Amino acid sequence: MSVYTKEDIENKKLRGIFIGGKTKVGIKVPYLRRSYQSKRDVLDVLADALPGTMLLAFSAMLIATIVGILLGVLAAVNQNTWWDTSAVFASVLGISAPSFFMGIVIAYVFGFVLSHYTGLNMTGSLYNIDPFKGRQLQLQNLILPAITLGIRPLAIITQLTRSAMLDVLDQDYIRTAYAKGLTKRMVIFKHALRNALNPVITAITGWFAELLAGAFFVEYIFGWKGIGKITVDALEKLDFPVVMGSVLVTAAFFIIINMLADILYGIVDPRIRKSN
Repeated sequence: MSVYTKEDIENKKLRGIFIGGKTKVGIKVPYLRRSYQSKRDVLDVLADALPGTMLLAFSAMLIATIVGILLGVLAAVNQNTWWDTSAVFASVLGISAPSFFMGIVIAYVFGFVLSHYTGLNMTGSLYNIDPFKGRQLQLQNLILPAITLGIRPLAIITQLTRSAMLDVLDQDYIRTAYAKGLTKRMVIFKHALRNALNPVITAITGWFAELLAGAFFVEYIFGWKGIGKITVDALEKLDFPVVMGSVLVTAAFFIIINMLADILYGIVDPRIRKSN
């Protein structure tokens, strides 16, 4: 919020909400300047790349959340069995493997060596431009980067779900639910899992914010057009307005997603709503 003259607003073509006569008080829409390379507004450059990053991050977190929670529940219910040992061992490997290393391995194995069987490419974005057919949707290019990006959050979600489920399964109300004659599936998924999800939600929202902030190496390795690849390209070309704009956008995502996490806590666990 600041004070502007009418001439400033007209000459600089400011956008926002302004109130007053010759001297106006208003809230200006942030102007992120123009790209040094393309001469386009930075906001337009980022708006073109943002849907790709959001789709990639959402797909990666969807895979990590579904598979991670199921593996965590399976490991907790079958504690000290080969299911538990395998899930813990796989999650440790997933946490230890850097994303850029896994990206190179997965791209080479499934996008090059086994490409005849998988039908997948090493690199590619959501759309391909064909000179005759125009822009074509290529959803298969999403598979490898989404899996690569989801490996580390999947491993962490598995560990957190297993740990939280083991704590919950020892509670008195779980034994009471069994005593009432409820089935094992109902007790685990309706009572135990719901009360074990708070730390998992923290991990999911935190990782989702990080993935939206730019999966720089993964997007760059797979040639996926998103905020990360745009930022790396801008750094190579010393296009500082684009870099500063991407930092501002990703910081805003961190704030918004953390606020949404607080709302999700109340939805999942009614005890939090009562305490507030």
